[in-house]
Amino acid sequence: MHTSPETVSPAVGSTPRTAESRPGISRRDLFRRRTRTRPSAVASVSGVIGGALAAGTYRASADTSDNPLFMSATRLAQMIREKKISSTEVVKLHIDRIQKVDPMLNAVVMPCFERALAEAKSADEALSKGQVKGPLHGVPMTIKDSIETEGVISTGGTQGRSHYVPPRDATVVARLRAAGAILLGKTNTPEFTTGGVSGLGTTANILYGMTRNPYDPRYTVYGSSGGAGAIVAAGGASFDIGSDFGGSIRGPSHACGIAGIKPTSGRVPRTGHIIDYGGTFDSYQQLGPMARRVEDLATILPIISGPDYIDAAIQAVPLEDMKVVKIGGLRVAFYTQQGPGAAGSASEVVAVIQAAAKALEAAGCSMAEDVPPRIMEANELRRKLTTGDGNAWQKRLTERYKTIVPGPARKFDQPQVPVAEYIAMLETQDAIKTEILTFMEKYDLLISPVRSTPLPMIGDPDKVTELPGASFTSIYNITGYPAGVVRGGSCKNKLPIGVQVVGRPWTEHVVFAAMAHLEKALGGYQPVPI
Repeated sequence: MHTSPETVSPAVGSTPRTAESRPGISRRDLFRRRTRTRPSAVASVSGVIGGALAAGTYRASADTSDNPLFMSATRLAQMIREKKISSTEVVKLHIDRIQKVDPMLNAVVMPCFERALAEAKSADEALSKGQVKGPLHGVPMTIKDSIETEGVISTGGTQGRSHYVPPRDATVVARLRAAGAILLGKTNTPEFTTGGVSGLGTTANILYGMTRNPYDPRYTVYGSSGGAGAIVAAGGASFDIGSDFGGSIRGPSHACGIAGIKPTSGRVPRTGHIIDYGGTFDSYQQLGPMARRVEDLATILPIISGPDYIDAAIQAVPLEDMKVVKIGGLRVAFYTQQGPGAAGSASEVVAVIQAAAKALEAAGCSMAEDVPPRIMEANELRRKLTTGDGNAWQKRLTERYKTIVPGPARKFDQPQVPVAEYIAMLETQDAIKTEILTFMEKYDLLISPVRSTPLPMIGDPDKVTELPGASFTSIYNITGYPAGVVRGGSCKNKLPIGVQVVGRPWTEHVVFAAMAHLEKALGGYQPVPI
């Protein structure tokens, strides 16, 4: 749903934090001083709450962690329901954690702590009366700043929305809040989620600056859901919702050592995202959860899935539970190079993918080294298509949101492709999608790297990650397949290396089952050193 960028008076309580290291008062502190607390209205949204689980039942957690900051959201919700810890205690712990780590990370760009504490108090009062809102009752979350949140400034990283306070939640946010989750704040993103400060290779924009990696602040978090990945990895939020136009959930999940899923195209409504639904690239953009544990993805995805009767592409396809999947017998292919002409993967990355393949093979999967056809051609077509109108679609974004000063990466003077050639490219893209779908008849899953190299430092001058075929993600935005990432290992610098797990359309439960097995076999999320 396209919303007006007109300024709305902020109406949410917030907690000040240290101003940025520049003269005067930061714009965030200024906004916080203007805010006031009021009750939050959660929109009533049609959708599937609970998904494959029966109403009133909740997923049992396999997590054994005992620290509320680092346990799974599923386990944390269970502990709150069992009154082993209160939502107020949990929210206070997470606020303290954000205030400790975020000066280094710059991940949470607009907190709403006062409102979060008020909602936690209400959650505890409801629980004392035997009332449970849903599977996430009392669990704190953050939300990517490109997704609209009622009463909380939502900039999408662009100057034209620097004061914009949405009058309602995005569909996914409304569903999560209806399921009991509590918003702590918004997380950093590049402008429009498509870049805005060039040459940095990470999540950055001209409003809030750059987000840094919690394992080592010299290194990238990639983007565009980099703020989400960083604060979840650092224990500041139980989960976040990212968006993925070409790898923007999977890249940060890989960089920050957490789990994330880009769902099947048509699974989750984009209503309320700064680049929402419709147009030539409609199938590329998807929203999905990011968390430290795979079980949380399986808990959250059913909540946010299903038609909202606004985003016309969304289908009411049942989401099965990963518990019905038998790993033994799955047919799996792995690859570490995307065909002729593509960059080969570094030895550390290859070793992690091979370890993942062996772990699945040991569980009874059949394993082959095989790569889908024409990936590099499809990626080149995508590049030409997304700039083929001379970037007029991005210029329309700046005009829609009244952005006068766009980020330096915005280039509106690209050469236009003739209409006949543009349509021919779309036809070729569809033909490649058919060939890849036929290829998938042989396999239930594919596993691959997320990137061909270990994490680079921010602004790494050798540009090694820009080699053709260095990113393994965007092909599955083109095909629309569900694609998740789970940590598979580390490089010599002790930074995460993720494994991408791809399934057939509408088989997220199979992807989750394989991810959960790899999480257990290879170690999954590892604590950050801060």
